Amino acid sequence: MKQEKFKVLLYLKKSSPDKLGKTPIMGRITIGRSMSQFSLKLSCTPGLWNPRESRLDGKSREAVVTNAKIEKLLLAVHSAYDTLIERNQSFDAESVKNLFQGSMGAQTTLLALLDRHMQGLRARIGIDVAPTTLSGYVYTHRSLGKFIKKKFKTKDIAFGQLNELFIREYQDFVLLEQGYSMDTVRHYLAILKKMCKIAFKEGISEKLHFAHYKLPKQKEATPKALSRESFEKIRDLEIAPNRHSHLLTRDLFLFACYTGTSYADIVRITEENLFTDEENNLWLKYRRKKTDFQARVKLLPEAITLLEKYKDEDRETLFPIQSAEVVQLNMRGLRVMADIKQPISYHSGRHSFASLITLEEGVPIETISRMLGHSNIKTTQVYARVTPKKLFEDMDKFIEVTRDLQLVL
Repeated sequence: MKQEKFKVLLYLKKSSPDKLGKTPIMGRITIGRSMSQFSLKLSCTPGLWNPRESRLDGKSREAVVTNAKIEKLLLAVHSAYDTLIERNQSFDAESVKNLFQGSMGAQTTLLALLDRHMQGLRARIGIDVAPTTLSGYVYTHRSLGKFIKKKFKTKDIAFGQLNELFIREYQDFVLLEQGYSMDTVRHYLAILKKMCKIAFKEGISEKLHFAHYKLPKQKEATPKALSRESFEKIRDLEIAPNRHSHLLTRDLFLFACYTGTSYADIVRITEENLFTDEENNLWLKYRRKKTDFQARVKLLPEAITLLEKYKDEDRETLFPIQSAEVVQLNMRGLRVMADIKQPISYHSGRHSFASLITLEEGVPIETISRMLGHSNIKTTQVYARVTPKKLFEDMDKFIEVTRDLQLVL
């Protein structure tokens, strides 16, 4: 189809001023020889209008607000034109006007759809959605809002206004201007692509945006377990009795080091998850919240001591509940108090159990996998990294076994 010359002209209808002396702003779409006029449903002070720029001059509130609305409307007009071009059928100026006016009135916008999706997630928290899942959407919404305001001078945009350049400029905005890591950028972009997919499935968007856009590669990082020295510093750290919050966080962390429990599981386990075997050994058995796979581990004396310390018949859970935000904050404090250089998190306790407490002490990796509740031993192989001590011990065993072997050529 031959593309005719496309032009949008804005002008004032000076013959119809309102009671405040403001004049309606009109528009005219021209495609080849066809023309179609429309009202922007905006008015302005005639003295501020710049006909060459089709904008209001100055930085007054009227100029800033009106110009932002003009920008949003023009984006919708051009988006409607692009949509009709993609259909590869004949159309005129009137067709563009009808399409963009219909979309402006009825179209669900990007952030509005994200808001709706987040409301659904909030209703499912504690059922099949973790609070941390929702927080990722909240931060993405906040970041997208800042980018849209800076780029388009408006609070939200329609899906018809998206293009390939949008996602690339947004990626640069999050990475370079907001200074987030590539893993965070990848997470935000994944949520953006998900919203575009939902919009296409629901008919909100005529096009599946960014379907062929490849997300940045996720950085593969080996989980960090504590060194023996750092673990002992945390274990032996003297904390003032009045610092109840830090004491609880430290004990919860030590329990993770002795059992491999994650935060999502430590706040859920109860007396029903404890059982005693025929040899009177106490075991912890539970289904992991993340995978629903069963984890079971025989409790070390240190873990049992922690359970007895916090035993409370009036509380359902084995330990007092402490929010994830408080735990995260307290872990930073414990790191400073113990003079530990490496970054640590609560999940470092799970990694430490896999390598420091079990693998380094000779526990087979297949057994560790069952203790951690992994569905695939490959996951355990990542957690249970081979420590220098384990490497040296295995090499000593190898040398001892092969001492009497002779190489025959």
